[in-house]
Amino acid sequence: MNQRHLARNVLLCTLLLTGCNGADKDDTSDTSNPDDTADTESDDTLAPAALSVTPLDGSVDVALNRTVSATFSEALDPASVSPTTFIVTAEGTPVDGTVSSMGVTATFTPTNILEISTMYEAEVTTGMTDLAGNPLVAAYSWSFTSGETVDDTAPTVLSTSPSNYATDVAVTRAVRAYFSEDPDPTTINDTTFSVTIGTTAVPGTYAVDGATVTFTPSSDLVDSTLYDVVVSDAVLDLAGNAMAAPFAWSFTTGQAAAAPGSVDLQSAADFAVLAGSTVVSTGLTEILGNLGVSPGTAVDGFPPGVVVGSVHAGNPAAALAQLDLTTAYNDAAGRSTAPISVSGNLGGQTLPPGLYVSGSSLEISSGDLTLDGGGNENAVWIFQMPSSFTTTEGRQVILIGSAKAANVYWQVGSSATLGTTSVMVGNILADQSITLETGATLNGRALTRIGAVALDSNVIQLP
Repeated sequence: MNQRHLARNVLLCTLLLTGCNGADKDDTSDTSNPDDTADTESDDTLAPAALSVTPLDGSVDVALNRTVSATFSEALDPASVSPTTFIVTAEGTPVDGTVSSMGVTATFTPTNILEISTMYEAEVTTGMTDLAGNPLVAAYSWSFTSGETVDDTAPTVLSTSPSNYATDVAVTRAVRAYFSEDPDPTTINDTTFSVTIGTTAVPGTYAVDGATVTFTPSSDLVDSTLYDVVVSDAVLDLAGNAMAAPFAWSFTTGQAAAAPGSVDLQSAADFAVLAGSTVVSTGLTEILGNLGVSPGTAVDGFPPGVVVGSVHAGNPAAALAQLDLTTAYNDAAGRSTAPISVSGNLGGQTLPPGLYVSGSSLEISSGDLTLDGGGNENAVWIFQMPSSFTTTEGRQVILIGSAKAANVYWQVGSSATLGTTSVMVGNILADQSITLETGATLNGRALTRIGAVALDSNVIQLP
């Protein structure tokens, strides 16, 4: 399933939950006070969505002893995962089996091995809910065709992150094992995948994404300390095969880098979109938060675009927000403690919290960028660049390890462009202009001091 479309669906779901009432352009009243939302920030109203499934949709020659599973965007209520909400059929005939769940993964285990060369259909229904009782965004179904043989090959660990004997490992680092095939998520826990300092277990959470298992510590690792990791032979693959032998490795952490503090946006934090000259939208754009422009006054494209909040066009509220944006921009541009040098393409990297400084432009292309909070929900990322910032078509910024979009800041010396259908997170503080190409989504803020904000059928939501 396409993850960028899922991200857009989640944002649209939020729109449906909050309503679609726009505001007059000159309305200076603030109908969406962020302080009000902060009071209910812990309330979960977002619906879970299916992120990936196994076997993959359209798979052929699937082993006869495979289980069927779906992984979701958040943990499920185990009581909602049952044979009535996770259904598998063989050419229209229900398949007998048991259903279980662990965290974000639901698994269907057939009572008997699959029939040879048979098409199977699987479906997860909206009867499944997250821990807050929110049902799935929508039912999801997929199909696959069985082969003629069983899988009797034991899974193995192909590589790890950090690598064996690695030194100076960041204390915010997650621990990952990459398997030869998808492991059974229900067999991954603190006894089968242990991370220890000597004999002391390190607390944390586990996530299984395909053949990758990620352990995220509950807090930062300890400076200059040796860690041991053991994957036991109790880990099974999706066909029930156990590892032939345990797999172990170790690594040593380095000194913790000074973490940057957040950037105070002051009144600019009220705005999902803020421009200096104009805000122009094409198509059905949804802005979940306030829209502002100052000293300019032009706002075009609403309707058909929708603003769930207030529109401040050339009024005192927008002027104050611009002053506060300049202060925040200068703050972000002036940070200098413990800088980490970056350049060119950030795609394909996983970055811990920190101050990242480039001497020129930055882009996210040829891969997605992952920001790993290491279990710290207050972790902050600041990216400084004196020139442009670009994401290419379909690229994503992915948050893991309790990272939050509100704590990511992109200080752009000229202009920013988010490519078609890209998925972006964080606060973009641009000196010149910001352009969101067709279908791009932003969980964050598009704030530009001087120029325009150009939109095209986008979804922008305050983080």
